Amino acid sequence: MATATPSHEARRSAASTPLSPTRISRLQEKQDLQHLNDRLAVYIERVRSLELENDRLMVKVSEKEEVTTREVSGLKALYEAELADARRVLDETAKERARLQIDLGKAQADLEEATRSYRPKEDFIASYVRQKQKPFQLSYHSFLFNFSLQLILVCPCAEDSHAVAKHQLEAETLMRVDLENRCQSLSEELEFRKNMFNEEMRESRRRQEQRIVEVDSGVRQDYEFKLAQALQDLRKQHDEQVSLYKEELEQTFQAKLDNAKVSSEMNDKAVSTAREEAQEARMRIESLAYQLSALQKQVSTSEDRIRELEEILSAERDKHRNTIEAKEQEMTELRDRMNAQLSEYQELLDVKLALDMEINAYRKLLEGEEHRLKLSHSPSARVTVSRITGSSSSRTAKRKRVEATDLPEAGRGEGQLLVSEEATASGAVTISPTDMDGNAVTLTNDSEQDQPLGNWRLKRQVDDGDEVIYKFSPKFVLKAGQSVTVWSADAGVAHSPPSDLLWKSQGSWGTGNDIITSLINADGEEVARRSVAKTQVEVENGDEEEEVVQTVSGRVFLSKSDTQIFLFP
Repeated sequence: MATATPSHEARRSAASTPLSPTRISRLQEKQDLQHLNDRLAVYIERVRSLELENDRLMVKVSEKEEVTTREVSGLKALYEAELADARRVLDETAKERARLQIDLGKAQADLEEATRSYRPKEDFIASYVRQKQKPFQLSYHSFLFNFSLQLILVCPCAEDSHAVAKHQLEAETLMRVDLENRCQSLSEELEFRKNMFNEEMRESRRRQEQRIVEVDSGVRQDYEFKLAQALQDLRKQHDEQVSLYKEELEQTFQAKLDNAKVSSEMNDKAVSTAREEAQEARMRIESLAYQLSALQKQVSTSEDRIRELEEILSAERDKHRNTIEAKEQEMTELRDRMNAQLSEYQELLDVKLALDMEINAYRKLLEGEEHRLKLSHSPSARVTVSRITGSSSSRTAKRKRVEATDLPEAGRGEGQLLVSEEATASGAVTISPTDMDGNAVTLTNDSEQDQPLGNWRLKRQVDDGDEVIYKFSPKFVLKAGQSVTVWSADAGVAHSPPSDLLWKSQGSWGTGNDIITSLINADGEEVARRSVAKTQVEVENGDEEEEVVQTVSGRVFLSKSDTQIFLFP
């Protein structure tokens, strides 16, 4: 780009030496050409920036199309696999149903055979009673006859009760098989959702890695390390959250599966016990012909036992029904949590897109300001831009500065103090904003439960100095929703627990440019942290308008001497 020549120097040289009209016109043409060269350079730079932006947009469009295609194909494959598993389970259920029908036919045949074997014995008892009826034993045999008739009437009832017990046993077996099938279906559904979740996480991570685009070498040297570190921290945090959620989900599912297995084993034991008891009842029924004197007692015992079995089966049926309802409710809760997690990831993606849009809007505003201030039409000045960068909670300023070789030197402005503060907490207790005078440190319990702070330590380090550590008493408890302030000895505050604690042996918590305050629990783990950094920045004042861009808590502020524009994501 050609360098502009100040007009007052040209006039001064023209006044000192007489120039011909031709030379004056040549000088004027030279200045016009320099001005045109400056405008052409600005136009070329603008065209290059637009081409670069167009390339970036094309890359984003291609990425979006590729992601959509991959998601559709992945979901199609997963649902086809799930449909094949469902068909396989349906076939197995049909086979099991046929087997149960065969077992039912066998049981009915056994019952008919037992009935046929019992009828000859009944006829034998009736004939024996008729033969033994004589006049001198009429009363005794009449009693036996009546007793035998009672036995004959009771035996069909016992057979009916046995048939009912056997039918209930078959129903219980079918219910157990149904529960096992449902348990297997729940396991397969959970595995399917885990695969979908892992696939979405891999896709999200891949999209996040492809978001990084090339920028110019100067900006890349300034921001590459910080951007890589921030992305690494974000990936690490996401991986930790995903692993924690997966462990929690696997533990919950394993516990539910163990409970289902224990219930199934208990049901198997109950069924085997019922089967053995039914067999014993059958043996007792066969021995009724040989134990006429004890038949009534055995029948009553059998009735009591059958009634007890009916109560046990009814209780087990209610228990299984409640278990099934609880499992269905748990599955509903799991689905709701999965949907909430997916919604949260979608919101994060929307926030990312909104931030990209705000960055583009900020770039457009800067270009509009350059056009409004006619930076590209200035024939006698060049503009350089300096930037101050920081973390997400710091402020970033950008100002215009005119080179001293082109314009008269402007006076230097006053310094500005930029203070950035960052806080993290892994539990219910958080550290309140830092007292810059070093008089006190405040802790707040944001949960609804009391938090014991016995043997916990409150630690602060200022710049590169030694750490100061305050240790809470073994029985100290921070109430729910309450705060506690630890005052230094020079603060002039009286000791008033549990809200105000006085550290008599420490004059001050310390002040400086870099202050780090952390809370350590009794196991030596850091549960809360707050850091403060102060930076002194000098701002130059000139005849031109000054433009400052600040980023505070995710908002972008574009301010000038007479205009302020606020951009909220």
